[in-house]
Parts: sequence; structure tokens; C-alpha cells
Amino acid sequence: MIKYKTKTQVTQLSYSILGYAIKVHRALGPGLLESVYEKCLKHELIKNGYKVESQIKIPIKYDNIEIEADLRLDLLVEKTVIVELKAIENVLPVHEAQLLTYMKLLEKPQGLLINFFVDNISRKAKPLVNEYFGVLPE
Repeated sequence: MIKYKTKTQVTQLSYSILGYAIKVHRALGPGLLESVYEKCLKHELIKNGYKVESQIKIPIKYDNIEIEADLRLDLLVEKTVIVELKAIENVLPVHEAQLLTYMKLLEKPQGLLINFFVDNISRKAKPLVNEYFGVLPE
């Protein structure tokens, strides 16, 4: 498996994830629960050779202690890209902020915000990067 150490590799990984999300969306359409899309996308990614973890607890460190907050991300692919799935009418700025915070807390360079309650995922999906992406070589 490729180690995702460059901007190009991380970006390509995100494109691949999005491609599998589109495949799931084409098969199922909009209107199902987020958990259904999560399980199907996880299956699709694993079937195609990706290492995927789901519902990972996010540790919160505050004032030199770890706080139990029960935050969980949807999918972490190849220990590199966080995928936050939604099945809602409108994605709000708070959803982007949530993903950016998860990326910061886990020190991951890229996140994908994918809403399955749309007609066309590729036009509505939102890739987000942060300072960890910025320091990767091209």
C-alpha cells in the first residue's frame, strides 16, 4: 500500500474516496440514513484494498489532561484522510468546522465532507486541507 506522504498522493487518495462515494450514491440514491452510506462506503473502500477505520473516538486534550467527550469521526482512510458523511438537506458551516477540528485534533492533512442527500455528489463534496497538508512535499 502507498504511504501518503506528498500532496499529490493525499489528493489522489481523496479523489479515489470520492469516486467510491459516487458509486455508492449511484447505487442507493439519496434519502437513506448516514449510517447506511458509511457502511457501504467502508465496504467499497476495503474491497478495493484501502485500510479504513470507522467511528474512531477523537481524544480531546485540554489543560494537560484528556477529556472524555465521545467525539467520533465517520471514516479514516489510510490513516490520512478523514471522511465526514452527511445525509441532510443542507450542509452548514458548522459541519465544515467540525471536520476541520477533527483534522486538527488528529493531525491529518485532508478531510472530505460528503453529503449523500444531493443529486450530484461530485459537485457538492467538499475537500478540506489544513496546515498539515501545507507542509507536505508536492
